[in-house]
Amino acid sequence: MTTSTPFLFLSARPEEDAVTPEYEAMLAATGLGPTELLHHRLDVDALPPLPLDGFAGVIVGGSPYNITQLSERKSPTQLRVEHDLAKLADWAVSTDFPVLFTCYGIGMLTQCQGGVVGTEFGEEAGPVTVTLTADGLADPLLAGLEPSFTALVGHKEATSVLPASATLLATSEACPVQIYRVGANVYATQFHPEVLPLDFIARAHVYKEHGYFPAHELDEVAARLAASVVTEPPKIMTRFVERFTRRHAA
Repeated sequence: MTTSTPFLFLSARPEEDAVTPEYEAMLAATGLGPTELLHHRLDVDALPPLPLDGFAGVIVGGSPYNITQLSERKSPTQLRVEHDLAKLADWAVSTDFPVLFTCYGIGMLTQCQGGVVGTEFGEEAGPVTVTLTADGLADPLLAGLEPSFTALVGHKEATSVLPASATLLATSEACPVQIYRVGANVYATQFHPEVLPLDFIARAHVYKEHGYFPAHELDEVAARLAASVVTEPPKIMTRFVERFTRRHAA
């Protein structure tokens, strides 16, 4: 896939051995090249100035940061990242600019839109079954996907109260909010739509001491991941790019 107007990928991972693999997974899932999906590290540099007129859309990656952590326990870097993502979320919703918030990003959008982020719906690292709602089946980004599909998750917090502005598009047994949309063009996923099992196994090794699963169960987690079949989530990434490349070109 080629696009004359690039997309922007915002990462928020301070772990060097996780940053490049996440970006590479984003490139593979979107079908874009490095000049078509530009990478900006929010843990290193502040958010580029708004409005983001030079981009067709934005993708926000995951992070080990937790929104529900007490502010006094957050590092200056985390506080700055959260401030920047809040600015992005408010601007994107107010302008209906295409942004796809993933995992950590969904929490920022939820909080900014008046929803509630809590710890009661966390999911250990591994595969889960995600099911589209009636609105999800009709959504232009998701229509035609399998009604239920396997996705890869690993999060300690999640949306516990959906923002009033949001349309729920997908859910799972342990986590009621897996995908939602605000307006026409702002999307958020709790799962990681960019990763395939081997990607997630490598990420599990990086974060094995971070509490996403008992560290001594790494081999079992890797085995569950290796046995999973993930087909639909990367299509969301490809469709996001296709849809908003066309929109920008028009």
